[in-house]
Amino acid sequence: MPFPITSQVQTAQQTPKHYGITSPISLAPPKEADLALARKLTETLRPFGVFEEELELQRRILVLGKLNTLVKVWIREVSEAKNIPASVIDNVGGKIFTFGSYRLGVHTKGADIDALCVAPRHVERSDFFSSFYEKLKEQEEVKDLRAVEEAFVPVIKLSFDSIEIDILFARLALQTIPENLDLRDDGLLKNLDIRCIRSLNGCRVTDEILHLVPNIENFRLTLRAIKLWAKRHNIYSNILGFLGGVSWAMLVARTCQLYPNAVASTLVHKFFLVFSKWEWPNPVLLKQPEDCNLNLPVWDPRVTPSDRYHLMPIITPAYPQQNSTYNVSASTRAIMVEEFKRGLAITDEILQNKADWSKLFEAPNFFQKYKHYIVLLASAQAEKQHLEWVGLVESKIRILVGNLEKNEFITLAHVNPQSFPGPKEGTDKEEFSTMWVIGIVFKKMEGSENLNVDLTFDIQTFTDTVYRQAISSKMFEQDMKITAMHVKRKQLQQLLPRIAIQRSKRKLSSDGLRAMNDGSLDLSVDSDNSMSVPSPTGPSANKIARASSPQSSTGTATNTTDLQGKIDASRGSALLAVDTTKPDNVGTSSSNAPRKGTAPLKRPASPIQHDSEKKAKVDNVQQNPHPSPCLSADPAIKRPASPLENEMTKKAKVEELSTSETKSSGETDGHAVDPAPSVDVVPSEGESKTETELTVVDAAEEIPPAQKTPSADLSDVPILPTNPIPVVKNSIKLRLSR
Repeated sequence: MPFPITSQVQTAQQTPKHYGITSPISLAPPKEADLALARKLTETLRPFGVFEEELELQRRILVLGKLNTLVKVWIREVSEAKNIPASVIDNVGGKIFTFGSYRLGVHTKGADIDALCVAPRHVERSDFFSSFYEKLKEQEEVKDLRAVEEAFVPVIKLSFDSIEIDILFARLALQTIPENLDLRDDGLLKNLDIRCIRSLNGCRVTDEILHLVPNIENFRLTLRAIKLWAKRHNIYSNILGFLGGVSWAMLVARTCQLYPNAVASTLVHKFFLVFSKWEWPNPVLLKQPEDCNLNLPVWDPRVTPSDRYHLMPIITPAYPQQNSTYNVSASTRAIMVEEFKRGLAITDEILQNKADWSKLFEAPNFFQKYKHYIVLLASAQAEKQHLEWVGLVESKIRILVGNLEKNEFITLAHVNPQSFPGPKEGTDKEEFSTMWVIGIVFKKMEGSENLNVDLTFDIQTFTDTVYRQAISSKMFEQDMKITAMHVKRKQLQQLLPRIAIQRSKRKLSSDGLRAMNDGSLDLSVDSDNSMSVPSPTGPSANKIARASSPQSSTGTATNTTDLQGKIDASRGSALLAVDTTKPDNVGTSSSNAPRKGTAPLKRPASPIQHDSEKKAKVDNVQQNPHPSPCLSADPAIKRPASPLENEMTKKAKVEELSTSETKSSGETDGHAVDPAPSVDVVPSEGESKTETELTVVDAAEEIPPAQKTPSADLSDVPILPTNPIPVVKNSIKLRLSR
């Protein structure tokens, strides 16, 4: 009966392929206006360095070819050393696969390449980190070779002919590795250890994404635009609680599934339309999850209770399905949703010819957006130690953000993914430091004149976590320090490099962007580490170290006198009095003159006293017109102290000064205000006897000599006993005045 069969074939040919878990929203083909906008989008993206030149692309292909040949030779040598039969050795194979932004075809100029070395079953992981590592070391094109065998996803990092490459390893349960191997085959996961499964996951997810979009070219151009937009708007970082490259790729892929015939200009607009109205925490899925009966853990809130608390789940399409956005917090989700809404409004204007594409990629004014900031500094004496330390601290910053947003008086905590070289301390000893900036929004207060906000536990939990991790991984050194500072908007210019301040005060032209891309703050460089846990010694850490070194720190360095608010957190506590009667948003600070009706305060001397001093002399208070209220969370210094040392302590008594003419209003948006606070000193109740209260003076309020008051007696500050584990007692307290 040939007729019915022919009918079925014709019907199947007429039915378009279905993508995604739902039907498409629109099948409308593009109009001429849409094609014109897509061409304009491409031209707008070019100055940002998101497209690689053909010559550079060919060089990458050549490097990967050399690496692939090297892998085949190495596997053959290992096979011969293990007495594998000659018939098998002739066809043993071995192959280099790529994943991440390079495999998706959206890598930018200077981006690294994520690669996977696939070997047969008789090649061990130990061989990869021994004999293959040595073989790489012999290659003259290979530089900066380093192995991170104990990482969550073990990796070898190197620079091959000036192209940075991260190589993972997977050993399959196969006798030989064929050239046409398809890693999407779920059967390859059988009998593999968990490290090999993790290593394979990156390639499997990337390949699935490319097979689940209706038009790869439209997908790529849209993804380039969205990734650049996310980086420009400071929401591109998986490790800090935003989205990484694979998550942005999956959101764009889902948009392509919903509008399969649309071109990039339309897809960018639909991207913002869909996800500004998405009802989180409903998950984003590119395909229905499949169970392969391999007993691997998959994302399933019906089975795993912890999955129910994920705020913005975006599920990888390859088995075992995982949530790629488990780091997202309430603050980071709120920030991203707000950016989606702004992107929708701008693309509406673009489609109506009321604006150009360049408006979408204008960088927001992060350093003028908030009134209050917390600045984190990670420092170490040696460059290698600093690289490891920075990687660890950065991986834990999301814990601090989570702690802050749980505080009942904090609405939002926004960490800027861009790190900066730390300020110079004016000491002779060389020190490498890296700095992150977190914007803070306090809740509008109602029904209370003054509220005391204690951030002690929030900071303490974060620093304790970092130090415990450093000690357990045996990477901790005594000179590794974390410093937390509370600063106002107008004080940031003392800490940040000049290029960051200039970038926040003006819109960058194409020429300005090119100039910046030549420096250390290149926003176009792809640094997607979302497919694996980043190593502290990775390429991004190297870039941070180069930016942080004293030789390359060209910004406005802040010396010791600019940071006189710094105290040893293991011996003291900082009381910060903060006024929230002004907006926390965009605006410029006004004069540095003291606020009318606010009595200036003096700063007591640091509680760190020399061991031989019996009586602290605090009559002379240093004057500084721009102090930065600072809290140092560095570990206690080891010294041969006796357990029976004097434990007596006396709290510093600080006179409370009242303020007059205090205005009653909460934090609002969009007005230029004077961020100078009215300063109140809050005597703490129930403080530990080993802590000393410290009044922090606002940067605008210099203390006239005539108004100095007698300072507290700090003669009985205790000496901490010897402890191999860092003893950190942080205290940042804020008084919020209506």
